[in-house]
Amino acid sequence: MAPISDPKLMHGKTVLLTGASGGIGFVTARELARRGARMVLVCRDAGRAEAARGAILAEVPEANVDLLLCDLSLISNVRDLAAEVGRRYEKLDVLINNAGVMPGPLTITREGHELSWATNHLAVFALTNLLLPQLEAAGQGRVVTVASDGHWLGEIEPSQAARNDPEKYSAFAAYCDSKLANILFTNELAHRLDLTSITANCLHPGIVDTGLMAPGRTGLLKMAWSLGKPFMISPERGAQTSIFLASAPEVAHVSGRYFKHSKPARLLSSRAQNRAEASRLWRISAEETGIG
Repeated sequence: MAPISDPKLMHGKTVLLTGASGGIGFVTARELARRGARMVLVCRDAGRAEAARGAILAEVPEANVDLLLCDLSLISNVRDLAAEVGRRYEKLDVLINNAGVMPGPLTITREGHELSWATNHLAVFALTNLLLPQLEAAGQGRVVTVASDGHWLGEIEPSQAARNDPEKYSAFAAYCDSKLANILFTNELAHRLDLTSITANCLHPGIVDTGLMAPGRTGLLKMAWSLGKPFMISPERGAQTSIFLASAPEVAHVSGRYFKHSKPARLLSSRAQNRAEASRLWRISAEETGIG
């Protein structure tokens, strides 16, 4: 990877990053801005977004940072976000799908989707598909999606009714399902973009000490957080693979891979490598979003 001090690596490139107000998203935004990228930060909360922008400018005074607000749990909002991006930017060199949630109790959005499925997967599917024209206009666009090794425990339910069943619901299982979906989506997207200049890769950032699971958790999740916290890595370390996939010249033509520690992962679950499952997920996602 080019050193952090290299101010020209991303000069002239525009990067849109979701979930940028904290954790690995904030670190990724700051370091790509340090490398010269024009950063478009997508955040849900206006106050946290402005605080993140201010913190980046405090460390990188020459940074070019734009803010867009969006609650990604609603596909209607994602459509509005994509339309706004289309109005403001002729091209996007990199789209980093970083935003993610792990809800506590079962939460259904007003569009009828389980919250983590809606935010972690359907928003990724919808936003990426809607921004393909801007990524293609860049000449060599990159899609980078933050997945997780939690995908090993995931499965793809065939319907909203199955995902929304309170008798079966587990916040952790729902999160793992969405992370499996991130990998399957990346695989299918890379396949569909094979003859274009756009690449699509995903990654495991590590077990990162962020607020994703900490506040308001009860029961087993709270216990797991407490036990695991001493072994978690910092957001600075967790962001490194996202930064690498967004900026490194050596992966400019690599597509359809799952990365760990800035290298292709040696092991994935059998489900994550199932082409038929990836195609099935694409059909489900297209039906649920009306996109793709």
